[in-house]
Amino acid sequence: MSSLAPAIVWFRRDLRLRDHPALAAAARAGGGRVVALFVVDERLLAPAGPTRAAYLAATVRELDRTMGGRLVVRVGDPAAVVPALAREVGAPAVWVSEDFGPQGRRRDERVAAALAAEGRELRSVDSPYVVAPGVVRGPQGNPYRVFTPFFRAWDEIALDIPVDVPDVEWIGADGTSADEIVARSSRRRPEIFGDLPDGPAPLAPAGEAAARAALAVAVERARDYEDRRDALAEEGTSRLSAHLRFGTLHPRTVLAALGPGPGPRALRRQLAWREFYADVLFHHPASAWRNLQPTLDGLEVDRDGAARERFRCWARGETGVPLVDAAMRQLLEEGWMHNRARMVSASFLVKHLHLDWRWGARWFAWRLVDFDLASNQHGWQWTAGTGTDAAPFHRVFSPVRQAERFDPEGAFIRRYVGELATVEAPECWSPGAAGYRHPVVDLDVERREALARFAAARGRRP
Repeated sequence: MSSLAPAIVWFRRDLRLRDHPALAAAARAGGGRVVALFVVDERLLAPAGPTRAAYLAATVRELDRTMGGRLVVRVGDPAAVVPALAREVGAPAVWVSEDFGPQGRRRDERVAAALAAEGRELRSVDSPYVVAPGVVRGPQGNPYRVFTPFFRAWDEIALDIPVDVPDVEWIGADGTSADEIVARSSRRRPEIFGDLPDGPAPLAPAGEAAARAALAVAVERARDYEDRRDALAEEGTSRLSAHLRFGTLHPRTVLAALGPGPGPRALRRQLAWREFYADVLFHHPASAWRNLQPTLDGLEVDRDGAARERFRCWARGETGVPLVDAAMRQLLEEGWMHNRARMVSASFLVKHLHLDWRWGARWFAWRLVDFDLASNQHGWQWTAGTGTDAAPFHRVFSPVRQAERFDPEGAFIRRYVGELATVEAPECWSPGAAGYRHPVVDLDVERREALARFAAARGRRP
């Protein structure tokens, strides 16, 4: 190993060693001597509930284990913590995978300025995406706001080859435990949650080894992915979302592992949706919490005490609408929800309960292990009709028809709604099934009300 000053790799959404270009670059710059840093930043932890915080802590512990216990975990403002460690070990540069989220970009600007004041550098290499946000552009150089043309352009960009794990001598320093992640999260619970349950869900395996095992399963499932990914009761999805979120697996690695055929192609398209939403957020950072379509800023939503109680019924899975309740209970029990179920439950909150999409987005951020700001917020906006959906005005998901199509045997509903465990389809699809709790709203009445409100917001007749 070299006697050069060590380089620092600051791990964020890239908690792995394989296919990590920033790590490889740092190893070259430091002659193989690398200090690995993870910063517990309370501002970025604020939206995370106990389950996601616990999963992140488990992931960080596993990363530390793969380094022989040499990961340096420190707590505080990265603009102070990162330069302090660089001074301590004499590192001329800190290497990162570039962050394209609004808060992450602001944080990195502050860290870069603090390092530059001491004659040091923050060097960005690669990103959590196959194609970094901002790269894919239309013929006139403009960013895309519709997925299909974005996908066509994205799909033509050559795939980088995953890089090997470099030969590294990990240089340790004083730090704290990954337990600080849990201790310092969940301090800003939104008032709207009221008495909603906070307990963590059982955790799926975390870390890079678990990600590689999950990838092997996903590649096998990919052969039938196109046909099975919407089947609510089946294990037809990739189940890679948490690993992509925390970077224990890079999407480039996923694409490199996929073979030909319609199933892998469909999975590739779903990965492109993730990159599309990241691109939209990059160009429109305010859309994290504001409507991408300002024409719907005037949409009437309910905010009174009754509305808050309806929100909490929805979050607890107690609406009396079986598929919605099954979806929300899956979230409570697993910290994860099937994507089809996410769309149905989101549509129900916005278009049947007439609540602000941001209320639902905050609950998903709190409960989902795989919460990703761009995908979550723009998935909600797509469903709410305020985002990138090309035909948002009239689309109102019917929970009954969705159950009929995607849970034809009623197995998903019976699995999560214990009150309906012995009730077969089609009876278990409908509100009020077999004496199940009375629904909080009439689906047909509120669908018409949603269309009227959307028409009023756009200045049209319903």
